[in-house]
Amino acid sequence: MARKRRRNSRALLTMAALAGFCLPAPAAIIGTCTIMVGSSGTMTANPAISILGSKQAGGSSASVTIVASSLLCTLLNLLDCYSVSAPAPAAFSSAPSGGGTNVSFASVFRLDGSAVDINGSVPQRVTNGTHAMQIDLTATKSSGVFPAGSYQGTVTVRCE
Repeated sequence: MARKRRRNSRALLTMAALAGFCLPAPAAIIGTCTIMVGSSGTMTANPAISILGSKQAGGSSASVTIVASSLLCTLLNLLDCYSVSAPAPAAFSSAPSGGGTNVSFASVFRLDGSAVDINGSVPQRVTNGTHAMQIDLTATKSSGVFPAGSYQGTVTVRCE
């Protein structure tokens, strides 16, 4: 009887090992990606008061610093373990009455001092290290003008 148990144990161990090879292994990045907010941007209106944006005259970009660090990426000499993005919000965080109707939003960002705008919804791969990121948000009213008041838009920066 003891002999049968050993054979059964070996058979179970072999089956478990084979089953482990058949299952897809989830890919995981072991490390950190830290996002530190540097400054908030400022949106200003165009002369027709139909666009509010940080790229308008008198506006300014928001800035963040991203620090990506992954031991796995370092050990395997991978250059693109993390991706960053800054998709536009669906609405203002706060706006006066009627200020948020018929409005579309667009965001762009730049990495490491580049002058090239990247669509905020398109992830951009980054290497391990520190990266400066500037973010711009534009709100466009399809009809009418933006009513007077205080507006706030929040862009969420992602590092995945």
